[in-house]
Parts: sequence; structure tokens; C-alpha cells
Amino acid sequence: MLVDGWLARAAAARPAHPALIGRDGSVSYEQLLAAARCGADQLSRLGVGPGDRVGIALEGGFAFAQALHACLLLGAVAVPIDTRLREREREAVAAGSAVVLGEPLAVPGGGPAREREAAVHDLDAPAVVVHTSGTSAEPRPVTLTYANILWSALGSAAALDARPQDRWLCTLPVSHVGGLSILLRSAIYATTALVHPRFDTDRVLRAMEREEVTLVSLVATTLARLLDAGLHAPPALRCALIGGGPVPAALVARARGAGVAVALTYGLTEACSQVTTTPAAELSLAQPPPGPPLFCVRVAIAPGGDGASGVGEILVAGPTVAPGSLGSDGWLHTGDLGRIDSYGRLHVSGRLGDTIITGGENVAPAEVESALEAHPGVLEAAVIGRAHPGWGQAVTAIIVPRPGWRIDGEQLREHCRQALAPFKVPREIELRERPLPRTRSGKLQRGKLR
Repeated sequence: MLVDGWLARAAAARPAHPALIGRDGSVSYEQLLAAARCGADQLSRLGVGPGDRVGIALEGGFAFAQALHACLLLGAVAVPIDTRLREREREAVAAGSAVVLGEPLAVPGGGPAREREAAVHDLDAPAVVVHTSGTSAEPRPVTLTYANILWSALGSAAALDARPQDRWLCTLPVSHVGGLSILLRSAIYATTALVHPRFDTDRVLRAMEREEVTLVSLVATTLARLLDAGLHAPPALRCALIGGGPVPAALVARARGAGVAVALTYGLTEACSQVTTTPAAELSLAQPPPGPPLFCVRVAIAPGGDGASGVGEILVAGPTVAPGSLGSDGWLHTGDLGRIDSYGRLHVSGRLGDTIITGGENVAPAEVESALEAHPGVLEAAVIGRAHPGWGQAVTAIIVPRPGWRIDGEQLREHCRQALAPFKVPREIELRERPLPRTRSGKLQRGKLR
């Protein structure tokens, strides 16, 4: 099935509307389309054609957006490359690319841009290759189609009540699906994306206070940093979308107290970002619940999990799932653990491979981390299992205290006993001063802590 090209459609409908606001200023849809056409001409001269892969090793901003849309105009497959990777890592991500862009494409001169044949997108064709964040293994390439991207944008729009004047602030890497999706959704909606090449607390805080940001994508750690820096009732903000891992209930309550509405989201690269999201209509509730699946997504729990609690591996299906990621049973096996409550809402409890088995009992690290991070003196917490001669594994917590706080292990254990079963309370607690290791998208890298 063919659909009109997203960027050309947006430029026809709203030529002067800001498409992108970045470090270099604002670019309208008309200007972005002209730049993308110019970039497509340059790629054509380099021998790039439909189906060819193009590595994009550029920071988030105008140059990246131009290269991305130039690929889509040509029918080439965009392969975003994290600019912070080492040379060997970049080469691995770029493998199979006809061209790798390490410098911006040419921009239009004084004359009008050369007219190209009207762009259309084949929904079954590959659009981008995005690599997973690599929290538990080497990053893996995932090929997402135009249909995956379109259905994800439509599902997100329905959940978050997308509006023509939306300005979505992207603080996530555009080399990963969370940041990349903001650029693509904005073009589909013909709305505005504000793109920061990396998260900077002061710059994000200023943008949310002064630049009419209506939506922002964050992870738990970046939300906490903004609240620590004084974020309070941003004037235009409708919703802060928080994902990338478990979000402590105490952090959600703190955000609500600061006048920041939080939508909890669960997603993954193979499902083109969002799978479940708290609907906009429920953001005013005292405790916003975890989201149901997007209207176009199905979620189930694999048979054979913990029958008593209903916890098992999360399965996902629907038109947002990358075709190459589906198992023989027609489901994406996520490797994440969760349960579905009687209202059809998904509660995520961690990674299947992260489960700690101590004395025959299963412990989800994310649950223990949430309890620990509810303590006012804890800035960050990570929970892992370490070998123990008597228990098989010992629940071990690694804690980064808040500046100015003095806490000890027994104090934290007593705090955990108020919220957790005895076998979940950490047996060992380590205090550290340096931040915990995380990916650029904010996900905890447990493998570096074991």
C-alpha cells in the first residue's frame, strides 16, 4: 500500500509552520523539504537508490533531520549511528551501508530547489534500521517499515491526544528509537520537534519554561534531575512521557507535586517505541496508572510464568512490531517480565534475565530498586544478584546517595522491610559516589555492576 510522503504532505499543509527547532534556530516545513530534496539529489549522485542503506553519523538537529528525510524521499533506508560510539562500534552499526554520512549534506542555494517526483511511501518497505540500546547484549539491528512507524504514530496520537500546535521536546538520542520516533511522528502530524543533541539539565529546564513545550520524552533519571533543578509547573506542558525502564512511584508523586503531569510508557525498539502509554484523559488522576496497549497493539503474558502472581514474559503483536522480530507463534517475545491486571493494564516488573533467585524465591530487581529510590536519601539504586553459598544468589543493592545525605545499609534495609517481603530485602548494600552506568537513552547497564 502506498501513502503520500510524510514530509511533502506536511509542507503542503503547513509550509511556514516550524518543523524543527534546534541549536541553529527554527526550520519550517517548506525549508526542511527543500533541504531534504537537495540532500536526496546529493545521495543520488553518490549512487544511493531505493532500498540502499545510508548510515547517518550526525548529532540530533537540522543536519540529521535533513539526512533522514532525504533517505525517505529516495526510498533509501536510514541507519542512525550514535556519534559517541568508538570507531569499531560505528563500523559495526554501519555494516552494509552504501554510504555513511559523517558530515551534513549540502543545503539549497539561492535558487528554488529542484522539483522531484512526488514522494510516496510503500508501507511494506523498510524505512529505518535502528539498533537496540544494548543493555543486556551487543546492540542488535532492527528493521522498521513505514507501516510500523505510521501505526506507532497513530497509536501514540490517540493515547496522548496529539494537537496541531504541539511542540515535542526530544532529549533522547536520535540514534535510538525513542528520539528518532519524535522526529518521524512530528512529520506525520505536521507538528514541531524541538531537538537537543544530548540531555543538558539547564537547557532542558529553560526550554520547558520558555519555549512552549507541550510534550517531552524523558527517563526516570532525567526527570529526577529536572525536579532537583527546580522544574515546577511548566506553562505549556501537557505531558511528560517517561519510559526507558521502571519509574518509581515516589518520583511520579514528586512530579505531580511539582505540577508535572506524567504518562508512564513501556516500549522497545522492535515495537517501534511505545507499546503501552497512560492515556491523556487519566493524567489528572492522583496516581496515574500504567497504560493499556496502544489501540493498534496487542499484549499478552506468555504461558508458564508465575501462576500465583500472573507474572511472565511480555508478548507483543500488531502492526507496530518489526516483521523480522516476530516469533513463529506470531508474537514478539520481549524478554521483559510483567503482568496484566483486570483492567487490561500492563505492569512491567523487569527483565527476564535479571531475575534473582535467592533461596528458591524469585526477586525482580526493578521492584527492589523502586522501594530503595522511595527513600529521600537515595539518588540512584541498582539491584543485582551475586553468588552466595547458602542462598544461591544474594540480593545486592548498589546505592548512590543524594548529595548531603548520610545513609547506611541497615537504615536502607529497614526502609525496604516496610514495603517488601523479607526475601526481597537486600542482604548486601554498597554505597557509591559516582553515577550508575547507563546507556545514552538512560537505561541501567546491570552487566557492568556484576
